[in-house]
Parts: sequence; structure tokens; C-alpha cells
Amino acid sequence: MKTLLATALTALISLGSAQAAEINPAVVFDMGGKFDKSFNEGVHNGAQAFSKATGVAVREFEPQNDTQREQALRNFARRGQSPIIAVGFSQASAVKAVAAEFPSLHFVIIDSVVEAPNVQSVLFREEQGSYLAGMLAALKSATGKIGFVGGMDVPLIRKFACGYVQGARAVNPRIEVLQNMTGSTPSAWADPVRGAELTRSQIERGADVIFQAAGATGVGVLQAAADAGKFGIGVDSNQNHLHPGRVLTSMVKQLDVATRAALEAARAGSWKPGVQVLGVAEDGVSLAFDQNNAALVTAEMRARIDQARADIIAGKVAVHDYMSNNSCPN
Repeated sequence: MKTLLATALTALISLGSAQAAEINPAVVFDMGGKFDKSFNEGVHNGAQAFSKATGVAVREFEPQNDTQREQALRNFARRGQSPIIAVGFSQASAVKAVAAEFPSLHFVIIDSVVEAPNVQSVLFREEQGSYLAGMLAALKSATGKIGFVGGMDVPLIRKFACGYVQGARAVNPRIEVLQNMTGSTPSAWADPVRGAELTRSQIERGADVIFQAAGATGVGVLQAAADAGKFGIGVDSNQNHLHPGRVLTSMVKQLDVATRAALEAARAGSWKPGVQVLGVAEDGVSLAFDQNNAALVTAEMRARIDQARADIIAGKVAVHDYMSNNSCPN
């Protein structure tokens, strides 16, 4: 069955084939690089799929420090690249500045909102997907202790953690959730060694399932969990294949589909500014189930997750959004 995002993409491709416009798209990635096996790579995969399907090249830039984001956006804009996709909340101020300078060009920012007539903002309800991940972690845990390792300590990552805790406590109200953030600067997204250290510390304290929301740092989290014979939970992209049998699931944000849909809309002439918010109802976030984790998830566990997903869509379960008031209920 096609997801809603995929169905919309199919429609755009059909329209675009008949009304293809000349576009010169570009992507400016977040810190951690386009091959972080997570957030950036999801966007990269969507851009590559678009290029393969249409023959339209997508220029890409991987910043090495904060100042390069705005420089890269402006350089692409001066060359007439459009739409320009800015990956990550850290690019909000840069997008706001450059979009104002080039009002005839289109910009897309992922994970933040920039209110401008030529900017499309794409958000995800990470708390909903993380709630499901927390439920599965609690169902799998044999110790009654699970862990969370975040990347940069910012409200968005607290949003993941809050949903995870809420989902775990829906299964086991007495469960203990150990939490660590990797750091307070962008380098926290690209420190797998530190991610592994934090994971080993949580395992020593009894955690047997650890969810990471840490970009490239999360690779170290999953490796350490697998090495210790425990379970990791991947994020953003499907990371089940990184350690088959040791990644319980991945909380997937459909970054590839959202990226390709934005590019196809621009090519079809149907691109629109404004805010898009994608949750479980829109198939924007979900848990990954495949051959790599099939033996880890029982039919009963899967049924609990499917029912919870249905309850969220129906409004029977309300998952708290940390970013609504920068707090997480106890």
C-alpha cells in the first residue's frame, strides 16, 4: 500500500512529465555530512532519486562550520539555483536572510519554520514516531531500563526524548529511561566515539535498549549497543541493516520522499510556500520493520504498535510535543 506521501509524489511525477519546468535545484546539508546514514542521507537519497528519475542534476554542499551555511545558500542563489533545500533547523536564520535577498527563487527548509513568500517549511511530528519507538523499547526490555542518546541539546531533540519516554511509560509506567545529550554545539552531530561512550555508560547502568537521535554520532551508539549484545533504535533513515538482529527498529522520518516531492512540485510548477507538518497520519514518521529486525519483533508487539498508531491518528492518544512549551510531562 502506498503511503500518502508516496501517493502525492506519484501524482507529481505524472504531472511533471507533462509540464516539466526548467529548474536548477541545490541542497545545503546540515553538519555531519550527506553520508551520515541518518538525517542528511535521507535528504541526499531523495535528491538522488529525483535526479535519476528526471535527469535533472541537484547541486550539493556539505558545510564544515556554521558560517558556511549562509555562504553556500547565497552562492547557490547567485547562480540561480532553485529550489534550494536547507537541511536542518540551524539554517533558519540563513534561509530568512538569503530568501529575502532573492525573492524570485524558491527555498525549502527542513525541521524549522521560516515565514516568507518564497520559503516552504517542512516539519515532522517526531514525538509521534518516538512514542512508538518508546513503546517498542519497553515491550522488548528485559531489565525495565532503556536509554536515549541525543545529539546537540536543543528543543528538537528533547522532542524526540519526550515522546520516547511517554511511549515507554504507556507500556510500563515504572520503566526507567536514562538520557544523555552528546553536546551543546553542532559538533555533537558528528562524534560517534562520544556516542559509543554514552551508550556503554547507559548499558552499565542496566539499559538494554537505546534509542539514538544524534545524526552521525548515532552510528557509534548503534555500534556500541550491538557490541554489548543489547539493542539500538535507529533514527531518521532506516538503519536496521547496520547491525541486523541488533537494531530493534528505526524511527524513520520520510526525508527522502519529502525532498523528492518538493523537487517534483517545483518541476511541475505546483510548488507552494508555507508550512507542511508530517506525522503518523501523513506517513511522515513511522517505525521500520523489515527482514533485519523481523526476528526481534513478535506479532503481539507489532499489534500493540499498530493499535497505538491507529489511536494517535484517531486522536485517542495525544503525544506531547516538547516544543509547544519546552517541557515534558513527568
